Order: sequence, then structure tokens, then C-alpha cells
Amino acid sequence: MMILFYILLAIILLFIAFIGIKVLQLKSGRERADREIASAEIKKLTPFGSVKNLSVLPLIDFYAEKPTLKTEPGVSYLVSADDTKILLDVGFNTKKKHPSPLLHNMNELGVTPQDLNMIFISHAHLDHVGGMEDQKQKTFSFSRAPVDVPEIPAYTPVSLKPSKHNPKPVPHTINGPTVLKEGIASIGPIPRFLFLMGYTSEHALAVNVEGKGIVIIIGCGHQTIERIIERAQALFDEPIYAIIGGLHYPVHGGRIKLGPINLQHIVGSDKPPWRGLSEKDVQSAITAMNRVSPQIVSLSPHDSSDWSIDQFRQAFGDRYVDLKVGKEIRI
Repeated sequence: MMILFYILLAIILLFIAFIGIKVLQLKSGRERADREIASAEIKKLTPFGSVKNLSVLPLIDFYAEKPTLKTEPGVSYLVSADDTKILLDVGFNTKKKHPSPLLHNMNELGVTPQDLNMIFISHAHLDHVGGMEDQKQKTFSFSRAPVDVPEIPAYTPVSLKPSKHNPKPVPHTINGPTVLKEGIASIGPIPRFLFLMGYTSEHALAVNVEGKGIVIIIGCGHQTIERIIERAQALFDEPIYAIIGGLHYPVHGGRIKLGPINLQHIVGSDKPPWRGLSEKDVQSAITAMNRVSPQIVSLSPHDSSDWSIDQFRQAFGDRYVDLKVGKEIRI
């Protein structure tokens, strides 16, 4: 019995030490991210141009428009800006299948890799680059076997390479706000230090739609919507017309759980778990978005709970659009 007691005591002490180290890392990491944001020189992106037509077709997310489409707690969107087709993120592929849920849904929706003109990886987390193996190897994968993806540019906020399964895309690391094509830009990486996940650099896609304004398409929103809006206002003269994608509010529920533990609540915050994301954070986001009066708001359910989505739906009323795989959002 005494041996068991000492083993349990050792485990408890190791756990306390682990939490203590993580809290110290979190403090210094947050200070580093804040310094980098404060020192960044952000200038207007001019000339920027515009597109006439824009649509966002979710290929991977947590809910689907019809049962023949596969779902998972990951993200992949087909962004069609005039004749330019952009794949934003490549999903999770949680079961490491081939064909992956992404390829399955692309086939169901009449989309092929050959249709794509560029790839845009929002950040290097497993639910956006194709799985844990890709996160560890700093790669991105469409599936777990060869896929003929054309030799197109792949824009990433940190150094990432295409995996052996899809080796042709040409990686380009984005270090700051960058025009990718007329009317299409990266707002540039915005860092945040997350509890457990550590230093995370994420950028969002911005498209200027003629006569309407800037549409911001977001992977996970680890940057926080407040900082995304601040960055967009610093870069563009046009108003923010739409905000679409992940904002990471797993409040009162989450999509990835370990037993009763809401893992998304723990890994996606820059606060210790006992002071993690709350109802107050959701209301703060809604307030910040209301200040810029977007005409379309669509929140990804892959990293936000049903409770949080309902708060956004109530706040924005007719301007809110449910985000589901296979449901095209036309701007």
C-alpha cells in the first residue's frame, strides 16, 4: 500500500510540476507574442484591386448539408474568387483514411485537385494540415496516399512543405501582409501563445469584393477576432463585409473530448485551463464584430460549440449564415 501511495504522490507532483512549467511558459510566450504584434509595421495594401464574384464552399467541417458528405472537427474551404480557386486548409483526416474525407467530399461536390489555383494553409495545427503526422513533420496532406495535386503555390504562415502524398505544390512562407492576386491577400501572420499548443502563428484570407468590401475567411481564429479586425482595418480602406470561418469558442461544449474533458477548451486558449475561454469571450467577440457591422457572419462549428454558435446566430439575425459542408456561401 505504501508503494502505491508513493507512486500516486509522485504522479501528482509531476503533474503539478508540469502545470507550473506550462504556466511559466505561457506568461513568457504571451509577452513574446504581444511584443511581436506591437512591433509589426503594418501598412496599407495598395494597390489591392477587387474581384466581382466570391463564394465559399465548405469541404470539411463538423456539420454537413446532406448525409452523403463526411464531417470531422477540421477545416477545408474552397474559395472561388472570380476564376481563381483557393483551397483554404486540407482538413484533419482523423482516421488516416484514403481517400480522406476531404477527397470524398470533393468528389461528391464535383471538385478536383486540378481545379485549384492556389492553396492557403491558415496555420500548422493537425485539424488544418491533414493530421498529427503532418503537424509533427511540418507538412500538409490531402490524403494518406498519392494525390495528383498540380504545381500551384501554397501559402503558409510558417515553414511547411507538401507531404510525399502530394509533392507538387510550391510552398511560400508568408511573413507579413501580402497581396496574392488582384483583390486577394493574406492579412499576415498574427502570433498567439496557447496553453499546451505553444507559439501559434496564423493568418487569414482577405478578398475585396467589388461594391461590397472585405470578406475575411478564417481557419481557427487563434489570433482572436479583435486582432483580425484591427489588422484588416489597418490594411484596407474598404469596410469589412463578411466574416466567415473558425473563431474557436468551445464554450459549454467542444468537438474533441477525452472522456468528459473538453480538449479544445484547454488547447485553444492563452489562459490556464481554470481561467479558459468563457461566455465573456464570446460576447466580447460579438461586440467587436458589431462595431464593424458585417453583412454576413458564418461561424465554423469545428471549433465552436453549439451554444456559442447560437449566441452569434441571435446577435446577427438575418445576417448569420449556418456553415455546413456542401452549403455554398455566395457573396
